[in-house]
Amino acid sequence: MPLVWKDLKEAGRGGLAFRMSLFILTATAVIFVAAFGYSSYYFRNEILANVERNAEAVTLATVSKIEVILGGVEKVPSYLARNLQGEKPTLPVLQKQIIDLLQTNPEIFGSTVAYEPYGFATETLYFAPYICRGKYGGLVPSFLGNEEYQYFYWDWYQIPKELGKAVWSEPYFDEGAGNIMMSTYSVPFYTHQGGEKAFKGIVTADISLEWLMEIIEKLTPHQAGYSFLISRNGVFVSHPRKDYIMQESIFSIAEAKNDPGLREIGRKMIRGGKGFVTVKSHFAGQPAWMYYAPLPTLGWSIGVVFPEESLFAGINRLRAVILGIGGAGFLALLIVIFVISGTITRPLRVLADKAGEIAKGNLEVEVPAVRSHDEVEALSLSFQNMQVALKEYISNLAATTAAKERIESELKIARTIQMSFLPKHFPPFPEKEEFDIFAALEPAKEVGGDLYDFFLVDDEHVFFSIGDVSGKGVPAALFMAVTKTLIKGIAGQSVFPSHALEQVNQELCKDNDSSMFVTVCCGILNFKTGELLFSNAGHNLPVLLSAGGEVGWLNSPEGFLLGIMEDASYEILRLDLHPGDTLFLYTDGVTEAMNERKEFFSDAALLKTLAACPGRDPEALVECVFGAVKAFAGAEPQSDDITVLALRYRGRA
Repeated sequence: MPLVWKDLKEAGRGGLAFRMSLFILTATAVIFVAAFGYSSYYFRNEILANVERNAEAVTLATVSKIEVILGGVEKVPSYLARNLQGEKPTLPVLQKQIIDLLQTNPEIFGSTVAYEPYGFATETLYFAPYICRGKYGGLVPSFLGNEEYQYFYWDWYQIPKELGKAVWSEPYFDEGAGNIMMSTYSVPFYTHQGGEKAFKGIVTADISLEWLMEIIEKLTPHQAGYSFLISRNGVFVSHPRKDYIMQESIFSIAEAKNDPGLREIGRKMIRGGKGFVTVKSHFAGQPAWMYYAPLPTLGWSIGVVFPEESLFAGINRLRAVILGIGGAGFLALLIVIFVISGTITRPLRVLADKAGEIAKGNLEVEVPAVRSHDEVEALSLSFQNMQVALKEYISNLAATTAAKERIESELKIARTIQMSFLPKHFPPFPEKEEFDIFAALEPAKEVGGDLYDFFLVDDEHVFFSIGDVSGKGVPAALFMAVTKTLIKGIAGQSVFPSHALEQVNQELCKDNDSSMFVTVCCGILNFKTGELLFSNAGHNLPVLLSAGGEVGWLNSPEGFLLGIMEDASYEILRLDLHPGDTLFLYTDGVTEAMNERKEFFSDAALLKTLAACPGRDPEALVECVFGAVKAFAGAEPQSDDITVLALRYRGRA
């Protein structure tokens, strides 16, 4: 182990042993963290899903139980209200019916039949006999209604009267009869007189909420959790904190704590929704989850709160165990990797030292033989073979370098010869004041495939052309030389540029086994009259800069490429140039020049550049376009030959 540690220290932080150890340990750590994170996430979701299922099952069972009880309670006053729609009973009969109601339904705390003012007797304003359960279980009769308690103005009376249907009241604390929390179910009853229905009063059934609160408190399956009940207005009917009951609502707490999430939960609860959501610590005392479901009969809602600390106690203990096991395994793996990497890298460092000597030019250094029967032995043999190969390579390098220099020299000569084919003295015809012409070519390699030419056909006509050969390099340069020679030889004898293109095309198609082609546009200008004859063989459309300042494309007829179809024919465009008009010809190396973002210079940019050029003489236009293209390309290498030609017609002096 000390030897391995020494090897690692000698290798340094950049050594193979260090990097191999770092890579393996990092990969192991990433896998462990990913597995640990996924398992934690999976177990957490499983726990939450189980808690939600259990909470839903228990809560819905409790809701069903409560609904059964409340449903039975609702039937009793409804039955009594139907009986009262017939003949009016006497007071003893009415009290007997209320007593029978209470004796047969122990869930009901008290009941009354409250008549409209003067509804029972014309001389009686208040008539509401009330019977409730006494302190020791007996039934206690009384009468509601006096100057201090005008029952027909209270909610339990007014709301069902106005709605015309039975309703449960909001929870309240009864300070008169039972001094308990209760809720009242009120049922309106009517009489039928002359075929019309007339409201006569309300039958009520009061229930104590003590049994309901006991059922709610038993909902929580965890010791640290709790359950609560809110009314249809969000007021707490049941809660572990006694100061919340009938004093606070879920909305008042949300407002006090500025918690819009809790406010939204409260809205969903009073609307009869159900769900499983998170709640903040200020509501539950700590971060927690809550399941809520409605009590449809009352329009109230039950909430069951589960603190996260108790929910995830088991998974937290599991995390601690997994981290402990992972840490111990990580340490053991570290020791094993150090031992293995030191054994592997020791002979590699020796080979690295010998390779350094070889790199300095000492090809006679002795490479030690390794007998490990693995990749290290193969590497040692490779170094020995490399020594022999390097000696042979160095002996051949001198000859190769000389051959390369010879090729580069020949390419420079070829470039000089190619450029000599093109007119390069400007102005070319100083004695001709009727027109001015300027052209430039910049190949992408030592030699290129673009071409341009112009010459006087006679004392009144000048021929000009520009072309672009497919491909680049030496083949394109040779094809360019042939094309230029043919154009000059044939165009000098042709009256029309279209005939010249047809004859050049026929010559290029002969024995064109390489299937190379060239695009050409050319024209003959009568510089005495301004008449221009122009033909195009698949080349870019020229640009016409009028003397009035307008810049636009010269819509010359399209023609097929030269060198492909022997029987191709070409059309001719006749145009009269005005003094000051300029014709600008170019190859696609201009519009397809790319910048570092691989964007093209484009046709639109060419038109914009020509329109913005400060001068309109040919040389100024050429320099302006070259400058714009180079500025656009920036540091991006030139990908294609760039050739431009500008011809300006001045007219007679």
